[in-house]
Amino acid sequence: MTKQDFALPARETLRSISGLDLFRRIMSGEEPNAPFLNLIGARIAEVSEGRVVYKSMPGPQHYNPMGVAHGGYASTLLDSAMGCAIHTVCKPGTGNLTLELKVNLVRAITADVGELTAEGSIIHQGRRIATADGRIVDADGKLYAHANTTCMIVPIP
Repeated sequence: MTKQDFALPARETLRSISGLDLFRRIMSGEEPNAPFLNLIGARIAEVSEGRVVYKSMPGPQHYNPMGVAHGGYASTLLDSAMGCAIHTVCKPGTGNLTLELKVNLVRAITADVGELTAEGSIIHQGRRIATADGRIVDADGKLYAHANTTCMIVPIP
């Protein structure tokens, strides 16, 4: 890993642009991807208001001792997709924090499943609280995990 893999957008940027603009910039490469997502090999594939899609290729580096992807791999993809979907509707100077995350793992994830898609979509947006749901599917649309989250809208320090 290089120092670039751990870069963050400048605080001034986070305070001055909308969440949607931020994730469009991350997708285009104008702003860096989240360092933790670099660690698991996830990248933004689609961004629109209230919706974010990540792509990731699971591999042995994600495995637990049982020889399948650790539950944290799917949880991270879903938490990111759903939280970022909520962030796309945040005004400049605000972001969100996960308050609650519920993940259902319905199939084992291995390197053999190929590239996975994690999609997050807003269910409800309030002034201080927002909810979203998410799904991880393979190229054929087969479901591997689904989740929902509650996030709090907060000012960016």
